[in-house]
Amino acid sequence: MTSIEFKNKVHKEGSSLRHYAYQLTRNVEDTNDLVQDTMLKAFTYQDKFTDGTNLKGWLYTIMKNTFINNYRRMVKRNTFIDQTDNDFYLDSVAPLVKNQGELNFMMKDMEHAIEKLPMSLKKPFTMNFKGFKYHEISEILHIPIGTVKTRIFVARRELRERLNDYGKMYGLENVA
Repeated sequence: MTSIEFKNKVHKEGSSLRHYAYQLTRNVEDTNDLVQDTMLKAFTYQDKFTDGTNLKGWLYTIMKNTFINNYRRMVKRNTFIDQTDNDFYLDSVAPLVKNQGELNFMMKDMEHAIEKLPMSLKKPFTMNFKGFKYHEISEILHIPIGTVKTRIFVARRELRERLNDYGKMYGLENVA
């Protein structure tokens, strides 16, 4: 396989790599960094790829290993031994106060979107969100388990559509 063919095949896998990276990092900036690191390693170690094998699997393995190595590196970097009496936090890496303003707006929008759902969808969805299993919801609401699954699926789809602007804002409009 030529270098150009390899490059084109790797770029075709970009969107699925981005989705997988977001599942690992749950952060848009870290997702972009992880995809970039994976692509760089793929091009650097192109000679290690055997033509005719699963390119997507090879890329996913590179991404997973890169994520694990970066995580281990970050944990080592943020680990320090504190020999003080813990009367105060001198070397704390976490900010003491976080701005929750944007999160509060998002939560209100989510709550409002859930409230707009029809009761037949809202009840199974909220019960599932609170941790009830499908069979428990089925027994409590006296409906078949298939109906429970369908209603939860439809509720999620409607919420995804209603909250689509947040997905676009955070680069997640193509996440299923």
